[in-house]
Amino acid sequence: MITITEHYTPMFRRGYRMQFEKTQECHVILYPEGMAKLNDSATFILQLVDGERTIANIIDELNTRFPEAGGVNDDVKDFFAQAHAQKWITFREPA
Repeated sequence: MITITEHYTPMFRRGYRMQFEKTQECHVILYPEGMAKLNDSATFILQLVDGERTIANIIDELNTRFPEAGGVNDDVKDFFAQAHAQKWITFREPA
């Protein structure tokens, strides 16, 4: 598994996208081979993936939105490692 740093900028891989699926009553990742249902946590994280925000920016936004969580840093990095392993996400490294 890849080591995730907060300086990486996550992006959806070509052909992958997130959308709300009415029939599933949840957000999903659509990709050429199929679809994956997302839980609320994954949805909150992936809604912030725009190819501009770094992982640090996403973590800051989520910590601001959900202060009661007590810090989501490691959870977000772990999620991105899993999303990368699933081939949903790719990363741009800082220049």
